[in-house]
Amino acid sequence: MADPKQEAIEVIHSWSAPRSLSTSLMYSFSQRDDIEVLDEPLYGTFLHVTGVERPYREDVLSKMECDGNKVVNNIIYGPGENRYRYCKHIAKQRVPGLPNDLLQKGKHFILIQNPLNILSSFEKVVPPSFLELGLGDLVSIYSELCALGKPPPVIDAADLQQNPEPFPFSFYDLLEQSLPFYNLLKRNVRQTSSLLRSPLPVPDLPVPVNAKLLAWVGDEIVPRESARVSVFDSVVQGGDAVWEGLRIYNRKIFKLEEHLDRIFDSAKALAFINVPTRDEIKEAIFRTLNANGMFNNTHIRLTLTRGKKVTSGMSPAFNQYGCTLIVLPEWKPLVYDNESGIKLVTATTRRNSPNNLDSKIHHNNLLNNILAKVEGNNANADDAIMLDKDGYVSETNATNIFLVKKGCVLTPHADYCLPGITRATIMELVVKEKFELVERRISLSEFHAADEVWTTGTMGELSPVVKIDGRITGNGKVGPVTRRLQNAYKKLTEESGVPIPTNP
Repeated sequence: MADPKQEAIEVIHSWSAPRSLSTSLMYSFSQRDDIEVLDEPLYGTFLHVTGVERPYREDVLSKMECDGNKVVNNIIYGPGENRYRYCKHIAKQRVPGLPNDLLQKGKHFILIQNPLNILSSFEKVVPPSFLELGLGDLVSIYSELCALGKPPPVIDAADLQQNPEPFPFSFYDLLEQSLPFYNLLKRNVRQTSSLLRSPLPVPDLPVPVNAKLLAWVGDEIVPRESARVSVFDSVVQGGDAVWEGLRIYNRKIFKLEEHLDRIFDSAKALAFINVPTRDEIKEAIFRTLNANGMFNNTHIRLTLTRGKKVTSGMSPAFNQYGCTLIVLPEWKPLVYDNESGIKLVTATTRRNSPNNLDSKIHHNNLLNNILAKVEGNNANADDAIMLDKDGYVSETNATNIFLVKKGCVLTPHADYCLPGITRATIMELVVKEKFELVERRISLSEFHAADEVWTTGTMGELSPVVKIDGRITGNGKVGPVTRRLQNAYKKLTEESGVPIPTNP
């Protein structure tokens, strides 16, 4: 009969790169009476198979088992007298040809360390290289364990110790090469450690499937969590960018050409140089939509920044890399309640004057609008009406605005507001539907007394307004002119638009 003390031993595998506090962690486990530890049991096999030079190589080979099958079957998973066996592994030592049981059996976790924190001391042991850092091997181990249905916990050594050394900048290129692999594993760390760690829980997304979207940044398509621009980019340094909102209906992009016209006009007004061509922007849009499989019920935030700077500062003379293009698609239903209507309040924040910053430039410096939106949020309204410097209505913080009085449709001049593309489309439909259209200065009291009011924009289309500043609009329901134009707009989106090619 087998000795019961040598049965049911549970093996715990620690996989790490060098200099990741793995030895300290192993010693912590060794303090327990029910655990035996194995320090790099695959080291001899690694030296034998690879032939690499290491200090005391011959001594190690003479004392350690070098047959990988025997190491896995007889040493790692062999019998023992303790309940647990802790195996400290360096990821690069998992050489080809080892038994499948190595990963299929036991419990595994991965210990990572930011290369920024270890390269300063790395060369004291071996010459640093991407292979020696072992992060690529760790990613492979993580992927294989996930494929086996055993996704391993990932622990960042920064959570165990925070005492970084100055970074040796002679290894900067190696840092750039290895960081993506560290960041790939870092996303799976259960708890993170940071001087600026947010105390807030991870929020739910309005549309959960958007957690796995792909975006175009610069010249490539990247996953959501990797979609970043440089800290030297002008959009970070000063909100120096232009943008457009696009909607996709039935495999077509509505009003694409008009939106591209405006983004190029805005970029020219801001004196951007080295701007991508129209065809290049279209290709980026089409490729991003195809990569996501987004062909309906989709909104795109299309952004063109002045680009990355050679040093921080205001001057566009520092922008010597060319513009940065961002294509951010999302599954996004209409953002307003277009059936029951929305509520507005009037903000104290006035709309920018063309004397200061012309609203006809569709720029990313949206603080003027954001301050009005803050007022709207504080009043529990859907949006806020913004007045011009003379007290006339300009638009809301996010949309253009219309009213109906005695069958006549009125909208403010586009002097202080953005001449929206949806606004222009609705104005064309008003005429087509045989309503009278007037564009003039409109006071706030006229909106308070209107029969119908609606707002227009790409993200919300045509949204009826049922209350302004606590005053009921008309009878408090969506009016007949509003409904008629909503239907006409819906039909237009179904019939027109630029088709999305399958293979751009």
